[in-house]
Amino acid sequence: MVATFCIYSQVQYHEFINLDDNLYVTESPLTKASFTKENIIRLFTNVHFGLWHPITSLSFMLDYQLYGLNPKGFLLTNLFFHITNSLLLFSVLFRMTGAIWQSAFVAAMFAFHPLNVESVAWVSERKNVLSTFFLLLTMWAYTNYVEKPAFKTYSLVLFFFLLGLMSKPMLVTLPFALLLLDYWPLKRLKLGGEKENSEILEKNITKKSEVFRLVLEKTPLFLLTVGFTLLLFYHVKKGFGFYFELQTRLTNAMVSYAGYLGKMIWPSELSIFYAHLGNTLPAWQGILCGMALVGITITSVRLIRKAPYLTVGWFWYLGTLVPVIGIFQASAYAMADHYVYISLIGIFIIVAWGLPELLSKWRYKEKVLSVSAGIIIITLLIVTWKQVGYWKNSVTIFKHAAKVTDRKHPNFSLVYNNLGTALYAEEKNEEAISNYKKAIKLNPMHVKAHYNLGIALFAKKKYEEAISHYKMAIKLNPNFTNAHYNLGIVLAQRGEMKEAVHHFRKTVRLRPDLVAARDNLELALLRLQELE
Repeated sequence: MVATFCIYSQVQYHEFINLDDNLYVTESPLTKASFTKENIIRLFTNVHFGLWHPITSLSFMLDYQLYGLNPKGFLLTNLFFHITNSLLLFSVLFRMTGAIWQSAFVAAMFAFHPLNVESVAWVSERKNVLSTFFLLLTMWAYTNYVEKPAFKTYSLVLFFFLLGLMSKPMLVTLPFALLLLDYWPLKRLKLGGEKENSEILEKNITKKSEVFRLVLEKTPLFLLTVGFTLLLFYHVKKGFGFYFELQTRLTNAMVSYAGYLGKMIWPSELSIFYAHLGNTLPAWQGILCGMALVGITITSVRLIRKAPYLTVGWFWYLGTLVPVIGIFQASAYAMADHYVYISLIGIFIIVAWGLPELLSKWRYKEKVLSVSAGIIIITLLIVTWKQVGYWKNSVTIFKHAAKVTDRKHPNFSLVYNNLGTALYAEEKNEEAISNYKKAIKLNPMHVKAHYNLGIALFAKKKYEEAISHYKMAIKLNPNFTNAHYNLGIVLAQRGEMKEAVHHFRKTVRLRPDLVAARDNLELALLRLQELE
């Protein structure tokens, strides 16, 4: 607890990030609504940023009631959940296995690993730490149920799982993960030839009825999984669609599975944004990574009796990543650090139980393990402290992203656009304009980069250039309300009232509630003497 708080304590001096934090918090009517029965009902009946996660939205609303728009409160709440999750993870593993040091090592890796910084230091990732909190409570309740099967104990499992899904739908794979835990460490499933209490099991294979019973037992959980999966696909199809063809998504998925493992072992060049390379991602990389994954999977299955933790940990990693690996969800991200917040627990388990087993016959096993664990943990503390520092504000995090990731791919224009927006907010207009132009050079179709560049140029009184970029934004997105409104403002200042009226009218049609647009339309019509 103390170590985790110390390495993350600097977040209390950090700011909101201009990617997603505006949508979830600073500009969200749902978050800033008063805490009334009607508004709470709205939380549960509205989709927030393409997802239905009312528990996360409710937590943001509560934070706003307590802290207003002070990011310190939001970020310390994220940190509270991360510390709690680390303690819960230790408690659950220790209770299931009885292995105190392995459980402690897994919890320490989870608490201190730099890949988890994004989930804590980014306000928008409240859904990650909150859903994991309920996932671990579900596992705790499931352990209770295994020890004392009853309707009451099972109801608690169902309740926590539902709250987790309502925090982030990524938890849909949890029923499958519980089946893994049934095999190890809970030992509710046993294969032929295994020993228990030094006696060879009488049955050579697990009866089909036993497997069926464990699956049937989880039917309510699977029904929730199916329901939330269908809901997720509905919102993806309705609001986003897929950015890439299936073959491209599969290639990226294989490379990402391997990439996360690489970043876990050597956590360098971590970024808020990894551009999806789309069709430019070489197919041979996907094939090689896929072959490696299949090889590890086959090996883990063959060692299922000798090293059950290897099989369970590996399938935990593969399975929990499925909802966010890029095959089934629409995303311009190739990868994201926060996607592996839950998934890496499986790899940490493999390391924690596997290394002692490998060194079991070595004379200096305990000393080597102790020193190695100490070195790993101290290294992670230092690297994580440094990584947390990059999240100070939008300028620092996007400057870091521009430094460490692929800066030549069109999708990377998002980083330069957001960096420009952060610099403009600090009144560094020239730097902002430079970054907007980089974004447009990478991706001439980037609507927001054209719009933002128009704003920055207007502030510099470069009206002709501002008009051209506003018009390009409108050409790319004819229903871009703010672009129409801002273009109307520039045209009105230049005395081009007829064209200004056209854009103000378009704005009012798109946003009837935008009073400023009505006022400016009225003024423009007065100047044209169109009194009626």
